[in-house]
Amino acid sequence: MNKKGVEFSFTWLFAMIVGMTILFLAIYAVTRITQTENTVIDASTAKQIGILLNPLETGFESAKTTSLILPKETRIYNKCDNRTEPFGRQVISLSQKSFNKWTDTDIDVGFSNKYIFSEGFVEGKKFYVFSKPFEFPFKISDVIYITSADKKYCFDDAPEDIRDELSSLGQENIYLENCPEESAKVCFSGGCDIKVDYSSRYVQKFNEKMYFADDSMMYAAIFSEPEIYECQLKRLMKRGESLIELYNGKADIVSAKGCDSGVKNELSVLGSMISDVKNSENINTAVVETVEDIKNKNSVSLCKLW
Repeated sequence: MNKKGVEFSFTWLFAMIVGMTILFLAIYAVTRITQTENTVIDASTAKQIGILLNPLETGFESAKTTSLILPKETRIYNKCDNRTEPFGRQVISLSQKSFNKWTDTDIDVGFSNKYIFSEGFVEGKKFYVFSKPFEFPFKISDVIYITSADKKYCFDDAPEDIRDELSSLGQENIYLENCPEESAKVCFSGGCDIKVDYSSRYVQKFNEKMYFADDSMMYAAIFSEPEIYECQLKRLMKRGESLIELYNGKADIVSAKGCDSGVKNELSVLGSMISDVKNSENINTAVVETVEDIKNKNSVSLCKLW
């Protein structure tokens, strides 16, 4: 009787161990498969986001906006690489909430022709994306700003032209009056979360100053982190240097046909200035004045280069 009892207990114990091992392996396999599927989904979604941004990159002068709605809570990570030649790379990656945990993916999706300005990561289900051309003095590229619908911005003392432009976007997370208490305050006079000094052309955020040449880069500084802003600016300057070479070549062609563009020398000067830009502080008054001078001369020239 005792022997049978021992045999019976051992058989059940052995069966329980085998069952628990099988169950553990099954759970492990499902978890690994789920993680793999989530990684693939995150990478695929990041690539799709990059493709969805293409319609915003057009030749129109005014700002344009669109919304991006994802099926689950998502973090869009913005990474900038300004070391890759020739113009660096825009890198984005995604993490989505699954079983109340954020997926962990090391797959990045890169684009050489996009310039996205945002915080290190933006989080939510709905995002607002708007773009604006950056001209320096010719169009270098469209710059893109991404914000979460969950984060609100208050522009209650912005200049009239800025208020008009922001109002035309129709973004529900941008307030021009009656701002929610939790909104990030953007001030053009006085001090607050994000201070814009229009006369000195800088945005102060996180106790750091980001200098800008036009409104497109002002928005970039407002909506992004300083590290991302400075990195993307360097990428834009690299692209600007290359475009100056192309326009100087075009100036030589039209000059050979007896038509002087009138801006070739100034373009060469600007090219030297751009090559010395190490950070936004180098976008000083002299650079901005040179850009404006070239823009004005080209606009009245009989042989416009752009």
